[in-house]
Amino acid sequence: MSERRPSPVSKNSGNGRNGRSARRSVWRRALPPEPDTAEQPRPGSAAPGEQPSVVEAALYRDGVRVSTPATLAQTYRELREHPAGMAWIGLARPTSDELLSLAAEFGLHPLAVEDAMEAHQRPKLERYGATLFVVLRAARYLDAPEEVDFAELHVFVGPDFVITVRHGAAPDLSAVRRRMEDSPDLLKLGPEAVLYAILDAVVDGYAPVVAGVQNDIDEIETEVFRGDPEVSRRIYELSRETVEFQRATRPLVGMLHGLMAGFTKYETDEELQRYLRDVADHVTHTSERVDGFRTALTEILTVNATLVTQQQNAEMRALAEAGFEQNEEIKKISSWAAILFAPTLVGTIYGMNFRKMPELHWVWGYPFAIVLMAIVCTSLYFIFKRKDWL
Repeated sequence: MSERRPSPVSKNSGNGRNGRSARRSVWRRALPPEPDTAEQPRPGSAAPGEQPSVVEAALYRDGVRVSTPATLAQTYRELREHPAGMAWIGLARPTSDELLSLAAEFGLHPLAVEDAMEAHQRPKLERYGATLFVVLRAARYLDAPEEVDFAELHVFVGPDFVITVRHGAAPDLSAVRRRMEDSPDLLKLGPEAVLYAILDAVVDGYAPVVAGVQNDIDEIETEVFRGDPEVSRRIYELSRETVEFQRATRPLVGMLHGLMAGFTKYETDEELQRYLRDVADHVTHTSERVDGFRTALTEILTVNATLVTQQQNAEMRALAEAGFEQNEEIKKISSWAAILFAPTLVGTIYGMNFRKMPELHWVWGYPFAIVLMAIVCTSLYFIFKRKDWL
């Protein structure tokens, strides 16, 4: 393998513009409009019906594509023949043999290759000699299920090559490639320019996700005060997505500041410095928004718990009041039943018609029975009245 040489970097080239855009960074606005066509796999790169690993490979010289190799081996050979050029290789879920081939050709560190094989890595930036290894977490908002889909992207950046390993649908790197090719002044700044363009595409892809999550939070706030019983589960699911979003955006702030700290040491082009600082501003803003979402969801969960508790207390109070009213009615019924039981008892005793009952032939027997009934009933009435049973 021949020795790799850095591609030339022009210090005065670039189409930097002043001003900021709410939806697109300076980098995006410096590029031509994105075409509507979608990326198509290279012919012959995979068997029919099989998803190709090598999505696209191309060689560039002075910001212009000079070759589109059909295989990795052809890419290696042509890059050796054009040492002043730059190779940009895009892969999607590559095989271990393909990654090992790239590692042998470009001298990639085994630890970085292992991370690219396994995926499920946290966002990070590591330097292995002259090669940068960057792990990014891209995100996209799915409108139909109202959820966030995360994907992983690994980028190897060397003196004369850029290798992207994509695990997932996002981001659309074909759009980044097309727009860079439409702006050769930016592309000829070399592999660093490609890295910054990829970073910018990932960060700009967070904007629709932020808008979607914000809309979900607004809907949840309405559902909370409406008393929707399913809102607790939705809050929990959105909280998990927000935590995952935090893990994708928060490390980027430190990564970009680390790149900016190496401007002088690695003689980064001034135009690229401006673009990188702009991307860092967007990342910081996005990270702060995501942190705000986490706080808002925590507060919404607390409010929902409070409202649920209040509703439960109201239901318990209603049940207690109903029980109290029922108890009062039972007291009244029981009191009148006891009062009516007294004359019934007296009448039953004197109605047994036994021959030898003392009062049966007594002249005052009947008045005595009536007076006894009246005294017992009146006494019971006043007793129950005093106890507030009546």
